[in-house]
Amino acid sequence: MELILKETIDTLGEEGDTVKVKDGYGRNYLIPRKKAVLATPANLAVLGKEKSAIETRKATQRKEAEAIAKKIAGATVVIEQRTGEGNKLYGSITGADIATKLAELGIEIDRKKIVLTEPIKALGVTMVPVKIGYQVNAEVKVEVVPMASE
Repeated sequence: MELILKETIDTLGEEGDTVKVKDGYGRNYLIPRKKAVLATPANLAVLGKEKSAIETRKATQRKEAEAIAKKIAGATVVIEQRTGEGNKLYGSITGADIATKLAELGIEIDRKKIVLTEPIKALGVTMVPVKIGYQVNAEVKVEVVPMASE
């Protein structure tokens, strides 16, 4: 099945691209969610007319993503966590915790874009990759420290 993407999908392509996908994926996921349309002659003609608008929109979104990447690259997130004997953490640090701390620094990132293969379960400094979008990635420095005793 040949489709025209109406938005950027990391695994397929960018907005305005014509892609071939399996029939079920297109029919049951992409088209009902309005992420793509069939690549009919009429839709291809509309795409040709909108191509310049799509390119300018992608360029501005890429610039915004690069600006966010610069902010993230310079940011250090300090997370206080309760510890037990031997400085072992009670619980773990997840993408949601990191996203919350980034929001406190004025950087709004969806927690799903923070790439943690597994939660952070130890004190110390960890570099965590963040997929911002439009092939723009950054790393945020996460420092886990013990909570100050009361």
